[in-house]
Amino acid sequence: MKNTQILYVGLILALVSACGPSEKTKQLMQDAKTSFGILPEKMPGSEKDTPAKIALGEKLYFEKRLSINDSQSCSSCHGTLGKTAGVDNLPTSPGALGKNGDRNSPTSLNAGFHFVQFWDGRAADLKAQAKGPILNPVEMAMPSEAAVEKKLSEIAEYVDLFAKAFPDQDKKITYDNLAEAIAAFERTLITRDRFDEFQAGNHRALTSEEQKGLETFLSAGCIQCHNGPLLGGNSFRKLGQVNPYENTTDVGRSAVSKNDAEKYFFKVPSLRNIALTAPYFHDGKVATLPEAVKKMAYLQLGKELSSEEVDSIVSFLKALSDKNRSN
Repeated sequence: MKNTQILYVGLILALVSACGPSEKTKQLMQDAKTSFGILPEKMPGSEKDTPAKIALGEKLYFEKRLSINDSQSCSSCHGTLGKTAGVDNLPTSPGALGKNGDRNSPTSLNAGFHFVQFWDGRAADLKAQAKGPILNPVEMAMPSEAAVEKKLSEIAEYVDLFAKAFPDQDKKITYDNLAEAIAAFERTLITRDRFDEFQAGNHRALTSEEQKGLETFLSAGCIQCHNGPLLGGNSFRKLGQVNPYENTTDVGRSAVSKNDAEKYFFKVPSLRNIALTAPYFHDGKVATLPEAVKKMAYLQLGKELSSEEVDSIVSFLKALSDKNRSN
């Protein structure tokens, strides 16, 4: 009798699981698509990329000889191998000469979908961004574009790779071509997660707890800043819209624009892979995701979220981790 009851309960559960989504879940799936949109299959500009250009860019991305003392590569601060999520998980990153930068290293994953690059938006695209760190005296510290070109020209492998990547150009090894190749590789760094599957119609892709977290995310107002397919990465916002952020040293966007009205404005981070990229904020001073969620609600929305609300939102955010990188 007991075995029969167990079998019966099992059959009921199987039938429930086989059923389609509830009306509430259907509406949530539709709300997700409407509110955020779908992450495109390819990044802008990738239509011009070639296998040879991408291969060169990948090698350059991991090339420590692009730094003054052969100690630092793009990958040093923006790791992409294995479970790493385009960051080094440090508050701020040490450069080739041992000095730390002033800002947290943002992820290189999905970066080509962002409307601008860097926290302050000083680079328009991936190519412009790639040119910065190599010559930055605190980061890779190379003295000039010419010095980079000379160094690469003395490496036979790069002479061959640049020739294959840029066959129609008279001068193959140029700083501009280097940046274009790195950008081509970075345009391949697109992640896919369970939220994508949920938006595409798989109601089982998110657990009931994660679906509740999505509901809380929407109802709490997080979507005011974290919208679009990346859940961010598409606007500047003042850090401390309602309540001021305690660190006022970095003035953010206004240092670039020279517009005082943009003081403490920063690019809104994408929340894709956010559970993998701690610590948080432009200064890396927020250690954990629950702390970041609670603090952002207070700073930006003037809300004191309960522990239950924070945990709920965090459960949803964890579903935004790349399936190949999440634990």
